[in-house]
Amino acid sequence: MRYPYENLNNFTLPSLLERANNLYANEPSFGKVGESAMFYSEFYDKTMQMIELLQANGIKKGDKVVLLSENMPNWGIAYFSVTYFGAVIVPVLPDFHPSDVHHILRHSEAKAVFVSDRHLSTIQECSESDIKFVIKLDNLTIIDELTNKSYIYKLTEKISFSKEITKPQEDDLASLLYTSGTTGHSKGVMLSHKNLVTNALSAYEKVSIKKDDVFLSILPLAHTLECTVGMIVPLVHGASVYYIDKVPTPSVLLKAFGIVKPTMMVSVPLIIEKIYKNKVLPKFTGSFIMKTIYSIPFFRKKLNEIAGKKLIEIFGGRLRFFGIGGAGLSPFVEQFLIEAKFPYIIGYGLTETAPLLAGSVLGKPAKLKSTGTAMIGVELAIKDKDPQTGNGEIIAKSPSVMMGYYKDKEKTVEVMEDGWFLTGDLGYIDEDGFLFISGRSKNVIIGSGGKNIYPEQIESVINQNEAVLDSLVIEQNSKLVARIHLDYELLNKKFEANKNPDAQIKEEITKLLEEMRVDINSKISSFCRMTKFIEQIEPFVKTPTKKIKRFLYKD
Repeated sequence: MRYPYENLNNFTLPSLLERANNLYANEPSFGKVGESAMFYSEFYDKTMQMIELLQANGIKKGDKVVLLSENMPNWGIAYFSVTYFGAVIVPVLPDFHPSDVHHILRHSEAKAVFVSDRHLSTIQECSESDIKFVIKLDNLTIIDELTNKSYIYKLTEKISFSKEITKPQEDDLASLLYTSGTTGHSKGVMLSHKNLVTNALSAYEKVSIKKDDVFLSILPLAHTLECTVGMIVPLVHGASVYYIDKVPTPSVLLKAFGIVKPTMMVSVPLIIEKIYKNKVLPKFTGSFIMKTIYSIPFFRKKLNEIAGKKLIEIFGGRLRFFGIGGAGLSPFVEQFLIEAKFPYIIGYGLTETAPLLAGSVLGKPAKLKSTGTAMIGVELAIKDKDPQTGNGEIIAKSPSVMMGYYKDKEKTVEVMEDGWFLTGDLGYIDEDGFLFISGRSKNVIIGSGGKNIYPEQIESVINQNEAVLDSLVIEQNSKLVARIHLDYELLNKKFEANKNPDAQIKEEITKLLEEMRVDINSKISSFCRMTKFIEQIEPFVKTPTKKIKRFLYKD
């Protein structure tokens, strides 16, 4: 497979870093919102210094180094320094429970840790690990009290390390990622240099990125989507990336949009869905007259186009690429994005594929509910295809398919078949090569008539209701029910909670849920109809990409 990139010797992360330093030395690279980004030459020099520190303290090819931190410019320095000489980076999602982090430290047999000040206590509490030393990511210094006293070297301002560095090969292990999936089983995904680099290079076919493009990073870098598309891809093209050093609440995001004025972003569906439901839709459905006008397709399209321009302004006025992945996008919201002429594209992939397998093309008409066509170098097929619907398990061949699961040959064998990776996702491919996702194979419910019921598709219909924040369709006693997490702020206003007793409010909510159930049943197939809507008072527990951990709510 050939990619149109000059000065790239092979498909390794060191090759990408050196190419970026040669081509974009004086261009801004990574920085914090409100501050200047370091130049690519600075990023390169600091990475070289960190390599000196790691190697002088005994880290060698194949050794695992954990990276536990929120997003910051130094995250990339840790990532590229570890992988530059063949050691293995183990990025850990910052919202993992401390017990999960401790398991990863032991299971990966990590020799060192990069950790931010915010997560230092998690490392301090860990016992029985192979950790020799700990580096504070905020300032890239060794933490004495968490370091084996036999360490021999600390980082200086001057680069003095002259030993010849043996760089990794394309097929060497680069990153070990522990998944936090919806099924409850955390696995260590082994990604090679070639897996990661070819995936990042394949993005050129879907979107044109220039060195003056500016990314705003809002997803955790320890997630493959943000790491590949939000860090490695910008580095390939010499673009700059800015990180928020606070929890990305709506007010923090709005401020960041105004400061950075990003041209590019990567997001999960939840963010754009919330903006649409909370900011756009109320203006079009707030009165009977507006609601009636908005229900007429001609006027709806005109209003959505106006809203699209205002939405671009909310994002800072320069946005030309908004990548959405990690979970399914509501068709209701996607219809708005199409009519609003919003510059979005949808991508599909998994941690095991580094991650992208398919994506739509920026500037070309999207097909509603589709995740686009295969990335360059990727083959997609449907296994065990239903002759009537065309639905079956999505399988893939790609240079970005993982090396396997760490220390787990049995699970690796389960997902590999004659060179094909079995995704566990169900869908179909149309005559134009566009991929459509139906749901996860493990989530499919077999109806009483033997038909497949895809809960994710029903949930997307339920979630259109303005009073619904989240929903989960499950099977209970051979019947379909839905757990509904409501927008209590909205309902408090609607039912005047400050004036009426709790018992009355509860009665109103019960009535609302039943009305909602009847309405939803009128919009879906007869074999998918719900028998009960249950109030889910606490928010659902979710993965980092905001997918509900379904296994926690099954009987």
